[in-house]
Amino acid sequence: MTQHDHIMAFARRTTGVDGSIPATVSPLAARGSDRAFYHFSWGEDRSVIIIDYDPGRTENRYYADIALYLRSMRVPVPEMLGHDPENHLMAMEDLGSEDLHAFAGHDWPARRVLYQKTLTAASRLHGIPEKGFPSGSVTLMDGFGPELYLFEQEYFLEHFVGKHCDIVLEPAFGSRLMSELSRLTDDLCSMPRCLVHRDLQSQNVMIRDSEPYFIDFQGMRFGNPFYDLGSLVCDPYVAFTRGQREELLSFYYVLSSQEVDWYAFQASFWSASVERLMQALGAYGFLGRTKGLAGFLDHIPAGLRNLSMAASRVPSLATLRDLIRECSVALG
Repeated sequence: MTQHDHIMAFARRTTGVDGSIPATVSPLAARGSDRAFYHFSWGEDRSVIIIDYDPGRTENRYYADIALYLRSMRVPVPEMLGHDPENHLMAMEDLGSEDLHAFAGHDWPARRVLYQKTLTAASRLHGIPEKGFPSGSVTLMDGFGPELYLFEQEYFLEHFVGKHCDIVLEPAFGSRLMSELSRLTDDLCSMPRCLVHRDLQSQNVMIRDSEPYFIDFQGMRFGNPFYDLGSLVCDPYVAFTRGQREELLSFYYVLSSQEVDWYAFQASFWSASVERLMQALGAYGFLGRTKGLAGFLDHIPAGLRNLSMAASRVPSLATLRDLIRECSVALG
């Protein structure tokens, strides 16, 4: 029995579509998470999404339970229709093909509404505190802390600075840089943790009937909510003007009833955005060069520009700003 046959049998079993009814399974574009996606369709405009995931990547095994939990908490995610952990297959509601990124070229008033709805959903997610979370029934990846932040920083230095920009740091420069990033980590760890998506960028927000739905949340964990905010509002896939970005930040600030003042809120946002953008650039380098998904390399120029912008708003990151300039020169 081929994998296609396994997928077809699982899809029919999950949806209740009898073998006598014509149906098709067609592959969808690859994503960077060791998962294969398929479109199972039958009848007139009836379809679901089938995910064939690699169980060796730990976070992929958590997706189904997280999806069920998020829907119970009224966080907008696709409905989980079936899960076969033995054969590492999942069936999920088909939300269509339009994501938030598809609106990047639209006028700002239309985009603003969609981003405000997305931020409202993110605020609902961020309102789930660590205390009282049902960890016995829903398993998450280890939360953000010094070890994970250090991993992301070293990931950036290895896969982007080293392997993509071909830059070798001098020991003294590297020591100054890591001291700066250690202080950045302390800032990021100073806030109470809440549930965060971890990859809340425009291609992970599907839009159906003008409403947002989160996908690709298998890496969800407890951490700093500004990490998600930086992912969305400093997204390398989408261009914002300074005014548009500040408008969205202000919307979230009011929505989430922040106990800090506006200036401290902005400082936390830019610090988290630096961390997120380093992680993204490391991922683009790894996925583009090591995994052979060359399309991710196309996002590096925008990611580097956004990292430069974010680092310019954090006074304590002078050495990182020097490194960003060196990377920009190396990439021409």
